[in-house]
Amino acid sequence: MSDSPCTACGACCAGFRVSFYWAEADDAPGGTVPVALTETVSPHLRCMKVAERSGPDAWRCIALKGRVGKQVACSIYPLRSSTCREFDPYDARGRPLEACNKARARHGLPPLKGRPS
Repeated sequence: MSDSPCTACGACCAGFRVSFYWAEADDAPGGTVPVALTETVSPHLRCMKVAERSGPDAWRCIALKGRVGKQVACSIYPLRSSTCREFDPYDARGRPLEACNKARARHGLPPLKGRPS
């Protein structure tokens, strides 16, 4: 993750609700996401709780630490959900995702250009 633009960004983690299959929480066998940091969405989905904030940080994941746009880290990184594990700010061709750049814009950050080589 050290070469990732995500460690100096965090806009997606502060701008989108992170939902995942309920059994990924640690109250299910083999689950890892701390259940105390989650909320029930439906019988099959949970989401990460959000920090009590407003503005562009309104959906900020409770596990996100640091300052968006400066330096951020996930406080449960090794235990994070598949949603977070599978997220990549770039598509298969190395182009930045539109949703990522929209989240960056909400925080006053410049858009990503292309995957660094």
